[in-house]
Amino acid sequence: MTVTKTISTFHGGLKLKGNKQLSTGTAITAAAVVSQYIIPLQQHIGAISESLVSIGEHVLKGQMIAKPGSTISAAVHAPVSGTITAIDRQPVPHVSGLPDYCITIDNDFKDKWVKTQPLAEDYNNHTSRDLRQLLRDAGIVGLGGATFPSDIKETEMDTHTLILNGVECEPYITCDDMLMRERAQQVLAGADIIGHIIKAHECIVAIENNKPEAIKAMQAVIDADGTGFFRLQVIPTLYPSGGEKQLIKIITGKEVPSGHFPGELDVLCHNVATAYAIYQAIYEARPLISRIMTVTGHGIQQPQNIEVLIGTPMKDCIEQCGGYINDNCELIMGGPMMGLTLQSDHLPVIKATNCLLIRPCTEAADTKTHLPCIRCGKCVEVCPVRLLPQQLYWYTSCKNMERVKNHHLFDCIECGCCAYVCPSDIPLVQYYRFAKTEIRHKQQQRIASDTARQHHEAHQQRLERQKQEREQRLRKKREMLAARNKNTDSNNKEAITDAIARAKAKKAEREQAATKQPVKQ
Repeated sequence: MTVTKTISTFHGGLKLKGNKQLSTGTAITAAAVVSQYIIPLQQHIGAISESLVSIGEHVLKGQMIAKPGSTISAAVHAPVSGTITAIDRQPVPHVSGLPDYCITIDNDFKDKWVKTQPLAEDYNNHTSRDLRQLLRDAGIVGLGGATFPSDIKETEMDTHTLILNGVECEPYITCDDMLMRERAQQVLAGADIIGHIIKAHECIVAIENNKPEAIKAMQAVIDADGTGFFRLQVIPTLYPSGGEKQLIKIITGKEVPSGHFPGELDVLCHNVATAYAIYQAIYEARPLISRIMTVTGHGIQQPQNIEVLIGTPMKDCIEQCGGYINDNCELIMGGPMMGLTLQSDHLPVIKATNCLLIRPCTEAADTKTHLPCIRCGKCVEVCPVRLLPQQLYWYTSCKNMERVKNHHLFDCIECGCCAYVCPSDIPLVQYYRFAKTEIRHKQQQRIASDTARQHHEAHQQRLERQKQEREQRLRKKREMLAARNKNTDSNNKEAITDAIARAKAKKAEREQAATKQPVKQ
């Protein structure tokens, strides 16, 4: 149903040119299958997944090939049936640029699925714990960009409000928009499953007002639902209104305090693509082996949205969209504000790949020259988290990480607003990412050092305890020997005295006997 509610706003933000019409002219199409898939074991926040297969093994489509590595981790599944040909380090789309462990599958093109049993409507008869385990086994993570394991995120129970995030505020990206247009019923079915798991009282579907087709499609399904659980909330187009804390502020008027979580405000946010993946896991018993991805930009021939299997090489996706225009220069995974610039298209699509943006040289960010900061304060005006970006920049530049932390660096959502308005074209977000990495590295070193010290102290204590126990055993042994020797000496003296007495007695007897003998004549 449609209910008019007063909405709030957040500090700062930007009104950006969307360029979304580039990729919304055609329906979502399925990406062509390829001969080889490379599936990274680290596609999520948390511990790397642990391989369950070996080289030469044949796997089925949808089969779990890597299990979660810890509590915060996610399973990985085979996107096709085929043979495992490698388990090694390969280039992956990651901000570090470093290779990581991957499983390579040669496609047998038989598309043979592992045996599955969908729950469908029967999920209402299952406990929240059982459903969370099912989502964990299906490898579901947040598909809005964070890739946080969904089974962990949904541990908050009796949460009053579920916010379904269909804002998609980043320029160029339209995969969520097209998903809501074409598969609104499945998206809301997934949201209903989430609501059942967390025992939510209401679900607010948030969409920016620049998506009229998606708004119409979602509203039609909400009206047909008629339960009153769902409510559509249209919000103004302002970047980064799709950020979790910013969206909560807009919808509820409440601000998530620094260092706290939305659950503490009785709110949980999920992306519409995540809800769709959850629908597939429950109704189709389909693990997360594919996602809808936008391939767009002024550097590609046919911008569009495709549904692509995880592990597909990016170059094949680009070729399906007509290939590059001659003056292509920059390939970005994600949008122009928060995306990751890639050095190659020979990288696999991962769960976090919501967009491939191809920009010509004239638009490339690295054509700009980095000038000194002039302290204009524009970055402060647009920061949605109310930070002091220029101070963070200065302290990061001189590697004063303590001051950086004191200025709440980790509240930064890396939205890029500050860098966008900077007249000196300083890549501020890159500085913040560097600072976060340095601080985390030092924390890990400190933890490792503390652990090593604790192990050393425990080892020394163990040696000292063993020494004391050994000395105690030796002392007891000496005491026992001394007591035994004392008893032995006493017994020996008595024996000697008795022997001497017996000898004297015998001697006396012999002498007495000798005196009594008669003298011979």
